[in-house]
Amino acid sequence: MTEPARTVRAQDPEDLELDPTRVVIRDKRRIDPISGELRPDAAAAAPSAPSPTAPSAGEGAGQVGELTGQLAERTADLQRLQAEYANYRKRVERDRLAVADRALASVLLGLLPVLDDIGRARAHGELGGGFKSVAEALEATLVKLGLDRYGEPGDPFDPTIHEALTHSYSADVDTTICVQIMQPGYRVNGRILRPALVGVAEPAELAEPTELAEPAEPTKAADVPSPAPADSTAAPAADEPASGGAAR
Repeated sequence: MTEPARTVRAQDPEDLELDPTRVVIRDKRRIDPISGELRPDAAAAAPSAPSPTAPSAGEGAGQVGELTGQLAERTADLQRLQAEYANYRKRVERDRLAVADRALASVLLGLLPVLDDIGRARAHGELGGGFKSVAEALEATLVKLGLDRYGEPGDPFDPTIHEALTHSYSADVDTTICVQIMQPGYRVNGRILRPALVGVAEPAELAEPTELAEPAEPTKAADVPSPAPADSTAAPAADEPASGGAAR
């Protein structure tokens, strides 16, 4: 029965000469597994890191200038992108509000004839009962949506919101005003949906003087010459036969 080979860790080459049958395992780990420290032989065999060469003063200044220029360029790019994005958000929000305002104005414009009928019924005292409640609820809802009715007698005339149908002069006014409201105007959020149809009066001193032609006196019947009476002694017409001829 043969004895199994023993595995030993040889630290000295002389051990191999004493027992050549031994299996030798050499530990070449640089860090000791027990202490966790670098072994002295590994520290001695480690190559030394090359020391970096310090750049010269001229090269350092050039690198700093190049990096500063790149930083300024990147900063300008970021600022430009930020400004473009901010403008894009503002434009999208403005377009969204414009679309909403146009849609609201289109709906309110279709309801103006209904409001006109309600106003005429109220003016004639025919707005009562359940119809009155419905009309008031409708008007309150439209006011909440921003609909504003304007146009009252005595308002200063503004051609941007009024449309004059009649014009007159009056000594009772000192400026151009609306004296008659034929149809009220409506606006929503400062936008005119329909101008007010009005009658306008201006101060009398603004009227241009006009010369009225005096009417001619009527001609009296006595002044008209009467036609001359027919002359009984006038000669008979040529085609009438003479009396003597008739007797013959």
